Amino acid sequence: MWDKEADRKHRLEEILQREDDENDADIDSNEQAKDDIPERDEDMAAAQATAEGFCVECKDQESFYSCEQCAEDFCEVCYGMLHRTGNRIRHIKKEIFKPDSSKPTPAPSVNSASTSTSMSRSLSEETLTDVPESKVIVSSGSSTFGDWIIDRSKYIPMRLDLTERKLLRLLEAALNVSEYTDKVDILSYTSKSKRIIHQIKDLCAIISGLVVANDYRRGQELFADKSFEDNEEFFQIIFEIGRRHKIMNPEKMRSAYGKLMYLLMDSNIEEIESTLGFSCVVPIKTVHGFLNERGGLDVLRNDLVADATKEIISDGKTRQQIQVEIRKKERAIEVLSRKYANGNLTPDEIKVCLYSIGDNHSFLRTNRDPCDKMLRYLTMFFQPTTTEEGFSLAIQSGRQGARLTHNHETQYWYINQTLNLWREIAHEMFYLWMLSDQDMLDNDYRLRDTGQGLQRLQNCPAVSKAMHTILHKAQQKAGYWVGSSVIHLGDSNVPNAFMFIDKYNQVARILNPIITTLEKIEEIAKDEGIHTYIRDTFGGVQHLRKTIVCDFFRMAFDGSGADNFFSAGSCIDGRLTSAWNWCSQIEKKPFFPIFLLTGFVGFDGEQWS
Repeated sequence: MWDKEADRKHRLEEILQREDDENDADIDSNEQAKDDIPERDEDMAAAQATAEGFCVECKDQESFYSCEQCAEDFCEVCYGMLHRTGNRIRHIKKEIFKPDSSKPTPAPSVNSASTSTSMSRSLSEETLTDVPESKVIVSSGSSTFGDWIIDRSKYIPMRLDLTERKLLRLLEAALNVSEYTDKVDILSYTSKSKRIIHQIKDLCAIISGLVVANDYRRGQELFADKSFEDNEEFFQIIFEIGRRHKIMNPEKMRSAYGKLMYLLMDSNIEEIESTLGFSCVVPIKTVHGFLNERGGLDVLRNDLVADATKEIISDGKTRQQIQVEIRKKERAIEVLSRKYANGNLTPDEIKVCLYSIGDNHSFLRTNRDPCDKMLRYLTMFFQPTTTEEGFSLAIQSGRQGARLTHNHETQYWYINQTLNLWREIAHEMFYLWMLSDQDMLDNDYRLRDTGQGLQRLQNCPAVSKAMHTILHKAQQKAGYWVGSSVIHLGDSNVPNAFMFIDKYNQVARILNPIITTLEKIEEIAKDEGIHTYIRDTFGGVQHLRKTIVCDFFRMAFDGSGADNFFSAGSCIDGRLTSAWNWCSQIEKKPFFPIFLLTGFVGFDGEQWS
């Protein structure tokens, strides 16, 4: 142990000595160009050196515990996450700091020595890249668009047909009147298994009655002189339709989907399933699975798939250009559906598969592209190494509700990395949704009071592994990570995979109204009265845009939104909590009238004029 501690001290002395040598040396520009790679490594080490009194993991929270075995200081959150398993759980901690809200930590200056000038230059050159326009991107793991789309189609649900949509309406009607979670997820002395079985049979009975009321002949065929066990396939299909529809339309079934998934979680318990006599769960129908069963995967390898699944966007195009694109898309769909049809696969079924892939592209434009647009606003209005008076992104813990202390440059990269992470999550949302469906149906849970009522706490191994992969990819791309890397899953903050999915589906709900307002400001300013108001109050249209963006980037990424650092702060989930906290205070902002003038009615996204 002492050898490790001595080794740590020796490495620290080397880093400090290296920093002193860099500050004292006056390197000629030609020599600097020759030694670019070694210097970059030294800059990275200097940038990652932790300021005294701060956590060595997240680097933006004051240290609370000192670990004797690690010989390092951590904040409360990072210590808990890093020492919860393995040999580290037996490490001895020593409390070194008691947080005092009445004494906020002074903010470092814009030219803080914690981030060297050369590191800033390295980050500007390597990390900050122009955000690409919205388009289909072939992943690095696939050589062609066909290979990429085949791999992605494994997680793209099939679009519902007319018959399935009729069944969906019946399922939603039954779930809306069901009191499943109110009856099951409670503290009671009665048998939980009996309550679950009674509620599942009750829901199946409601669905059966609605089917008969909707189509008497069909209802007679299904339920006359038959038990629930005899109609196992029917109930599996109708429950699968609900899960599939929700993935394609996250804004739908806001309350009904939770009841559905909790019901299916319980029905998958071995004791419950054996008592019921039938299973309620089947795999979700995907494009890949549908085509593979019918020998039609070759359709996705054709180059025309790019045209057949392309989303037609009217922005900045003439009517003639739009018509040309529509005809090109329709022609590609017709060619593919005829060419690859066989005895097991009809042309209409191929069209449904292509339309389903097109729905995925539409989902990405709605949920991923807002992150790209906000990144463009960030790079348009701000630079990491320079600060315009009145538009600094610096925040200080204890001021205006902030829980983090960042100078302008650190906050710039913190925002940049967070938006890029949200973009990666949105890009892989269908994949994450499939994994969350798997985690919810395959793992046991326990009820716990999380401070927001009784919640189902459940391990999420598949989602956790995928999220850590996405986070690692984002960190590798950034090169230098600001804030904590803690991902809350299966704890009081994010109890289960359903809560995780619901949380990250809100990113587009937060960003889209802001982007819409920024884009409509110039349009409403054509009115003489509004133009005068904007000029006299905010200094002009461009100044107003920058004011809105600056306030969002400062106050929506300040670690606020909860009572402690476990629920907010700079952890992966806390970043989204802070953004929601900013949304809840939009009415108090001086530019709120501008939001109303552009048609803003809320961040729920259902009513936008």
